[in-house]
Amino acid sequence: MADFELQRIALPTGVELDVATAGDPAAPAIILLHGFPESHRTWRHQIPELAQTHFVIAPDQRGFARSSKPEGVENYAPDKTVADLLALATHFGKDRFVLVGHDWGGAIAWMAALQHPDRVERLIIVNAPHPFVFQKSLFDDMAQRAASQYIRLFRNPGLDAQIAAMGLGTFFDTTFVRHADPELLAPERDAYLDEWSQPGAMTAMLNWYRASAIAVPAMDETPERPAFLDGPFPPLRMPVLVIWGMGDKALLPVQLDGLDGLVPDLKVVKVDAGHFVPWEKPEAVTAAIQGWLP
Repeated sequence: MADFELQRIALPTGVELDVATAGDPAAPAIILLHGFPESHRTWRHQIPELAQTHFVIAPDQRGFARSSKPEGVENYAPDKTVADLLALATHFGKDRFVLVGHDWGGAIAWMAALQHPDRVERLIIVNAPHPFVFQKSLFDDMAQRAASQYIRLFRNPGLDAQIAAMGLGTFFDTTFVRHADPELLAPERDAYLDEWSQPGAMTAMLNWYRASAIAVPAMDETPERPAFLDGPFPPLRMPVLVIWGMGDKALLPVQLDGLDGLVPDLKVVKVDAGHFVPWEKPEAVTAAIQGWLP
């Protein structure tokens, strides 16, 4: 099903990424960013379809699969991954591009659009919360706080050793499978285990959570509320499409509440799917993207 080329690209940010590309390099660019614990394969159904009209760029982000895995939590801070994105676009000569992100890729996409609106022409978010809405929900919505306690677990430095002791296969079968359709995951199991088994991969992937500034209070905690949550937040300047799998058990539909106040030019498409909607309901995601792009 490889309707694309996978190439190794060295970036001036100090990392080398494996990058899937497809379509005419002279066409308008669309960059697809995956999340945890995946790779460019998140978009395996969308890449050939989008390549009909766009030059598709889908990297394995730093820390994932066979891309570089620099040591140290600080190397997975959002500014580093945003820098990778911009450098990748520049490598292909794309000053402006459509940006698509799922999960952690969506978090980076939100940040890139907020910080570099001159580069992001249009933004497409798939089950990834706006940073303001997400942080607010972790203080004000106890259901979302409960659903996000896994982030506290992922930030535990001892988790890496626990996963190694149980084995990646057991981690896949007892943890990851619970968050997606087992029938859809089964044919992909070997590919996931291959990517996760690359030296340093599991620690690098978890470092994305450890480097994030998002505060996730414990359920019995009453922390001081960040002042910025009760002040104005800058709106996005470009058109935004949000595609949301409404059965997501980690990121609840509360993440859509108040989004229209932060994104003036917003379209929301709700899909009957879980968190991994790009491959759980690929036709719906592809149709939403193609129907929204000019």
